[in-house]
Amino acid sequence: MTAAQSGRYSKYIRPISIVSDLLVITIFGLYFFKGLNLVYSSYIGYLLISWVAIAVLIKFYEVFRFTTPVEIIAKIVKQIALFTLITIAFFPFSKKVIFSGNAILLYIISCTLLITILKFLLFYYLKKYRILTGSNYRNVVIIGYVDESIRLKQLFESRNDYGYRFLGYFSNKKKNDDIIGDIEYLKIFVIENKVDEIYCSLGEMSNEQLADIVEFSDRNSIIIKFIPGTKEIYSKKLKINYYEMFPVLSMQKTILHDPIIKVIKRIFDVIFAFFVIIFLLSWLIPLLAVLIKLESKGSVFFKQGRPGLDEKEFFCYKFRSMKLNGTTETEASKNDPRVTKIGKIMRKTSIDELPQFLNVLVGDMSVVGPRPHLWSQNMSYGNKIKKYMVRHYVKPGITGLAQVKGFRGEIESNEDMINRIKLDVFYIDNWSLFLDLKIIAQTVLNILKGEKKAY
Repeated sequence: MTAAQSGRYSKYIRPISIVSDLLVITIFGLYFFKGLNLVYSSYIGYLLISWVAIAVLIKFYEVFRFTTPVEIIAKIVKQIALFTLITIAFFPFSKKVIFSGNAILLYIISCTLLITILKFLLFYYLKKYRILTGSNYRNVVIIGYVDESIRLKQLFESRNDYGYRFLGYFSNKKKNDDIIGDIEYLKIFVIENKVDEIYCSLGEMSNEQLADIVEFSDRNSIIIKFIPGTKEIYSKKLKINYYEMFPVLSMQKTILHDPIIKVIKRIFDVIFAFFVIIFLLSWLIPLLAVLIKLESKGSVFFKQGRPGLDEKEFFCYKFRSMKLNGTTETEASKNDPRVTKIGKIMRKTSIDELPQFLNVLVGDMSVVGPRPHLWSQNMSYGNKIKKYMVRHYVKPGITGLAQVKGFRGEIESNEDMINRIKLDVFYIDNWSLFLDLKIIAQTVLNILKGEKKAY
């Protein structure tokens, strides 16, 4: 069975766990708080928001395949303790609401029991599923052949419930039958065998080799982890995890990889897109449709395949601003003869981009994020510019940090693209809801002032 056939469903575990917990909180809340003179929609909303906020604070949903049951119990205790205080705190500030200690006690006990049962059922089901079917595994390789890497390999093989499939060692310093090849061959092997994670023994790698492997991993969306040694690492902040008693250093993912943060960003996107579609596009589409049709033949909308999240193709929508032509993979330039009169106005004011709020609503795009490039640009710059592929870690956006900082429109030199990628990566590494709001506000200001490269 290949990696593609075996399937990896880990990305669905946290969303399933979050949704099931929120359902428990909602259903038990409606049942136990009857007769307390509550406005149920307000109180249940308060409980759900509080649960999510506490979960983010204590990292309640950061349960991995190597997490121990004791760690899970500790997380549940902290989560429930804080949630209990929040549940009670609502009543002193609400007039005419009846406080019932009995109702709250039964509610908390019921929620605790069911959430604990669901969490452990999912945790142990996945372990048994991996053992019995060999599915939900990750292909892993190790760089370096030292005592620590040998012990890690033995751990992978003895704890098959962790779901790691060890494929081999790679080393430039030692040669024996256990070593598949050198570090250069590793790159070919990783791509051909769909390797998910690379474990590096730092004692066998130079700083240059380490930087090269980190860049290769970023470019190909492969997780890289480190077997601790005496060498210092300067590339990124690291966190330590334990596989039983074995320490492993992992590069921390960005905040946008957190399932709860994804939900928050998605809710913001849907609400924002909904308002734009209802209050702007609802009357703007018929008006522009008439103007576009009067000037040139063709459809009102222009759609084009673009690389999106994880480099999967989606169709990006715009108002058609050009005459029908066969050079759609060539970006617009100054005084481009393909652009119509109404198209010039739309492009100058960025009105042509507004249909992408439909892309946001269906989940292909975000309001703020790295702008989706042409496929031709992706292929041209993907292996040429460091960190270029990092931009595919998140959904593309209608606007982005690079755009509000002046790096929008035509790419005239490699430096233009390098600066754009630097800002895209900075946005991904430093995301916050405030940053999104700031970028949206700056986008509106730039449109009102007019932008030189908006053509």
